[in-house]
Amino acid sequence: MARNFHGWRDGGATDIGNQTRSVLAAAKARKTGTLSQAMAAEADAYTARTQYSAGNGSLMRTGIVALAYLDDVEGMVKAATLISSLTHSDPECVEACILWCSGIRTAVLEGTFDGVRQGIALLPEDRRETWHARLDEAEANPPHHWSRNGYVVTALQAAWSAITRTPVPELAPERDSFPAQHFQLATEAAVRAGNDTDTVAAIAGALLGARWGVSAIPADWQRAVNGWPNMSGPDLVRLAVLSARKGADDSDGWPSAPRVKTPGYAGKAFTVAHPEDPGVVLGNLPVTEYDDTPPIDAVVSLCRVGRDPVFSRTGADHVRVWLVDKEGENPNLHYALDQAARQVLRLRQEGKRVFLHCVAGRSRTPAVAATYSTLLGTDPHTALTDIWTALNKHWTLLAHQQLHDAVYELAGQPPHRPQPQPRRTFFGKRG
Repeated sequence: MARNFHGWRDGGATDIGNQTRSVLAAAKARKTGTLSQAMAAEADAYTARTQYSAGNGSLMRTGIVALAYLDDVEGMVKAATLISSLTHSDPECVEACILWCSGIRTAVLEGTFDGVRQGIALLPEDRRETWHARLDEAEANPPHHWSRNGYVVTALQAAWSAITRTPVPELAPERDSFPAQHFQLATEAAVRAGNDTDTVAAIAGALLGARWGVSAIPADWQRAVNGWPNMSGPDLVRLAVLSARKGADDSDGWPSAPRVKTPGYAGKAFTVAHPEDPGVVLGNLPVTEYDDTPPIDAVVSLCRVGRDPVFSRTGADHVRVWLVDKEGENPNLHYALDQAARQVLRLRQEGKRVFLHCVAGRSRTPAVAATYSTLLGTDPHTALTDIWTALNKHWTLLAHQQLHDAVYELAGQPPHRPQPQPRRTFFGKRG
C-alpha cells in the first residue's frame, strides 16, 4: 500500500490533501526502514508537531477495509488502524475509521446503518461517550452545520447527518419512488454540505453504497464514475468484489476473467427484434461469442459477462446492470429494472441500435424489454404478451414471479397472471 501511495503521488495525482502530501514527501526523503515504516513514522511526527493532525483524508479512503474483514471484526479494527496510520495517526482519525468500517461491515452483512453506533463498543472505553454525543449532534443538525469539515470528526458528522436525516423513500414504483434512491438523495445532501464537499461525499457514499448496493447507484452515475489512473465503474466494482472475496474469483472466473463461462442452460445463440421497437435486439449470452451479430451500437447486459466489454471490436457502448436471476436476490428489484429500461430508452434516443441480453434471454431480458415497452406507452399486459410471442412463447419469466409482477407495478397496475387451464377427464370434460 505504501508503494502504491507513492506511485499515485509520483504518477500524476491531481488532488492530494495537505497532510497526506506532507507525510508522503517526508517519507520519500527518509533513508531508513521500509516505505510503510517511513510513512507511519512521518505520520506520527506530523501528529506530534501540529495540533491540526486530525484531517479527514484517511476516513475517506479506509472504508474498503471492511470488505476484506467481513468475517473478522478484530482484524478489521487492526487493519483500519494500520492503514489510517500510514498518513493519519491521530487517535481521532483512527477512531473515526474504525467506526465507519464497522458501519460498512454491518451494512453489507445486515443491510442497516446500525454498525456505526455499534462500532463505538470497539473504541477505548473512555472515548465511547464522546462519540455517542458526536453522533447525536450529527443526527440533530443538517450537514452544512459543520462548515469546517476538513476535520475528521466534523467530516464524519456531516456524512452521518446526510445519511440519517435524509428520509428513505417509500416503495411506490408507479410514482418513481424507490427506497434505493436514498443512496442518491443522501449523497447529494452530503455534497451540498459545502467546503470539503468531495471528501464528505466520499465518506457518505462508502456507507450508503455498502447499505444499498451497486444496483442503487443511478446508471448515469455509474457511467460517469472513474478511478485512478484510468479505471471505469465496472473496474471499481470488480475490485470491490475481489476485496469481499479475499481476492478470489468464483468457479466461472468472475469477476477477473475477460469473459465468464457460458453455461449450458443458456441454449443456442438467438436474436429477435423487440416487437415495439426493431432498433432493440433481444438475445442471450451465447450471441456475444460471435462476430457476425446484427449491427449494434450499444449493449445492455443484465448478467455477468466478465472484465472485457461485449463486442469491444465494434466500439459499442456497454451498460452493465446488476440484476440477479433468482427470486428474493434483488433488494432493489424495481429500481434496477426501471434503470435498465431507461438506459435502453436513452440509448435509443441517441439513435443507437441496442442489444439487450441476459444469460438465456428468457427471464431478465423479457422483463426489461417489457418495462421498456411500458415507457413507450404500451400497457404491461400487452407488453408482456408481445414479448412472449416474440420469444416464440418460450421464456421462464413466469417462474420469476417478482420480475413478472414488477413490470406491472412499475406501470402502476396490479399484476395479472395467466390462469391455469382446467384439467380434462379422459372423456374430454372439465374435471
